[in-house]
Amino acid sequence: MIPQEIIRRKRDGDELDAADISSFIAALAAGQLSEGQIGAFAMAVWFKGMSRAEIVALTLAMADSGNRLQWTDIDRPIADKHSTGGVGDNVSLMLAPIAAACGLAVPMISGRGLGHTGGTLDKLESIPGYIITPDANLFHKVVKEAGCAIIGQTGTLAPADGRLYAVRDVTATVDSIPLITASILSKKLAAGLETLVLDVKVGNGAFMADRGQAEILAQSLVEVANGAGVKTSALITDMNQPLADSAGNAVEMRNCLDFLAGRKKDTRLETVVLAFAAEMLVKSGIAASSDEAETKARRALSSGKAAEVFARMVSMLGGPADLIENPDRYLARAPIEKPVPAARSGWLAACDARGIGVSVIDLGGGRRHPADRIDHRVGFSELLPLGTRVNAGEPIALVHAADEAAAERAATALATHYRITEDRPELTPVIAGLV
Repeated sequence: MIPQEIIRRKRDGDELDAADISSFIAALAAGQLSEGQIGAFAMAVWFKGMSRAEIVALTLAMADSGNRLQWTDIDRPIADKHSTGGVGDNVSLMLAPIAAACGLAVPMISGRGLGHTGGTLDKLESIPGYIITPDANLFHKVVKEAGCAIIGQTGTLAPADGRLYAVRDVTATVDSIPLITASILSKKLAAGLETLVLDVKVGNGAFMADRGQAEILAQSLVEVANGAGVKTSALITDMNQPLADSAGNAVEMRNCLDFLAGRKKDTRLETVVLAFAAEMLVKSGIAASSDEAETKARRALSSGKAAEVFARMVSMLGGPADLIENPDRYLARAPIEKPVPAARSGWLAACDARGIGVSVIDLGGGRRHPADRIDHRVGFSELLPLGTRVNAGEPIALVHAADEAAAERAATALATHYRITEDRPELTPVIAGLV
């Protein structure tokens, strides 16, 4: 196998056969390719695309580049959810324990921040002691005993995707439907899932800003996953504003803890979390209808059972057992907190969600290069949702920054990301469709 020949053929628009794709991915997993070759391959795919057969071959090759997990001793349905990435999207942190509290086993393999979007693992790393990459035995034990475990890719689970994922992040090849499909599904196939629900984001804060492209991605994911034997569906959700009222790492973790503890209700975030919980429960056979499933999910949340599952997961993975009760004891706060005043009176009519995500990176809450270290303390909280009436000078968010200069820059940038109008805006629903 000559890597540059495979790159050249894809660059020229040729269809690669399964053997070529398998050889290239095997070399990638073995560390035999340079970052330049990986980036060139990703860029060729970005420009020329892949046929459905090529995507299936790429997905299977990446899934087979490491071990596949087995859950034969667990008598619960094995289920998971995955998001294509958004700003203020911490759904997985609440959804996994809710689903587990309702009778599912959720081995959730999550990723780090990609481009302007936040990563579930980066948020979890704001918890002191939390083990992001446990060994296989501990991962299995936590899923079996707590009901869910949210971890990162280990060196033995779809290792080819881990390296390709890091290169895509810094080569402007994130928003490729074939690469997104293979990246997401390779991890899910390797995780031994029976059912999967996908969150395909659409809007100015998503990798797919166009509804048509989001539907194409959703269809690609659903068809490839179902073809590989995993019962899969996808919800298309709105990402024209941050999903939660926080964007960052520790600040989003605080949002998660408030949600599980019942301190935050009746939000767009709650709508999405419960919709995905219902879809997971119906798809796995735990509930017969969406209404029954949502009732079960609400009960798991209101009873505190979901919070108990989350606390047990965190404790078993090395974190503090009393995190939900005492978040301030463990989650670091940025030294500077600065309100962002509304530039004028009126209605918050629109925002640049992608710009908000980029501003978090500028604060130090994301990566420009794969090796960058993240400042988990920084970001934005108390972001007002679109459709809110504000007065000039009234805070529309709170900046968390490492120093005064960074706080001032972020506050100025955030204010420009919002459009305030005299007329009340018509807002799009947070859930746009089902595939």
